[in-house]
Amino acid sequence: MPYVQADNTGGLEKKVTIQTLRRMRGQEKFVVVSLYDAPMAAMAQKCSVEVVLIGDSLGMTVLGYDSVIPVTMEQMIYHVEAVARGNDKSLIIGDLPFMTYATPEQAMINATRIMQAGAHMVKIEGGLWLTDTIRMLSDRGIPVCAHIGLTPQSMHKFGGFRVQGRDAERAATLLDDTRALNDAGADLLLVECVPAELGEQITQASAVPVIGIGAGAETDAQVLVINDILGLTPQPPKFSKNFLEQAGDIPGALKCYRDDVKTGRFPGPEHQFS
Repeated sequence: MPYVQADNTGGLEKKVTIQTLRRMRGQEKFVVVSLYDAPMAAMAQKCSVEVVLIGDSLGMTVLGYDSVIPVTMEQMIYHVEAVARGNDKSLIIGDLPFMTYATPEQAMINATRIMQAGAHMVKIEGGLWLTDTIRMLSDRGIPVCAHIGLTPQSMHKFGGFRVQGRDAERAATLLDDTRALNDAGADLLLVECVPAELGEQITQASAVPVIGIGAGAETDAQVLVINDILGLTPQPPKFSKNFLEQAGDIPGALKCYRDDVKTGRFPGPEHQFS
C-alpha cells in the first residue's frame, strides 16, 4: 500500500510531513515539483505531488533574470504565500535566496520569515560551512533541506552551471558534506547535477531522504521545475523532460511525471550524467 493515499478526486488525502517522507524512504519514491503560484500549487495537490518547492529559480523562470542572484526575500515570501494559499496537503519548502543566510543569526531571521509565509521547511545551499546554521535552525524547530552539488547561487564560483563531483577529490568532499549536514540536523538533502554513481553513493551515505535533480535514478525522490515539465524552457537541461508533449494537458503532464518517478521510468539514462 502506498504511504501517500489519494482521495476519491485523485488528490492527496492527508497532509504530507517529514515523517511521511521518512517512512517512504526505501519503500516508495516521492515526487517534488518546483513551482511558484496558487493555481499550479493546487494542481500539484490534485495530482498527488508529495512535495512542492518554491525555489529561487523563480528569478529565471518567472522574473526574467539571467541567474538566481537578484532574487530577494520579499519576492520569495510573495511566492511562498501564493503557493501556501493553493495547497494545504503537500509539504512546502521555501528557498532562502542569495546571501540571506551568511551567518546563523541571519539565517534564523530569514528562515522565520519564510516559515511564517507558509513554508514547512527552508532550503539552503552549501556544505560543511552550513553545519552551525543548520544546527541552530534545527534546534529551534525549523526544518532544513540542505542543497549540495551544483548550487546555483554559487554559479559564478563554479564558472557556470557545471556538473559537480566528476573528480575523486570533489566527490569525496560531497560525501563528507553529506555526513556533516546529516549530523548537524538536516531533515532532507537535495543533490543537483552530479554523476549518477555519486548520486547513489550520497543517497546511501545519507541518514535522511535525498532528493535528486540530475543526480541519477537511485535517489529517494526527484524534483523538476514546472517550466521544464511543461516544455516552457527554451534550452532545457539534460536532466529534464517535457511531459506535456506526451500528456497533452497540464494535469496529465504532472501525473505522467509523478507516475514515471514512482515506477522508475524517470530519470532514464538519457537524463543522467556520468
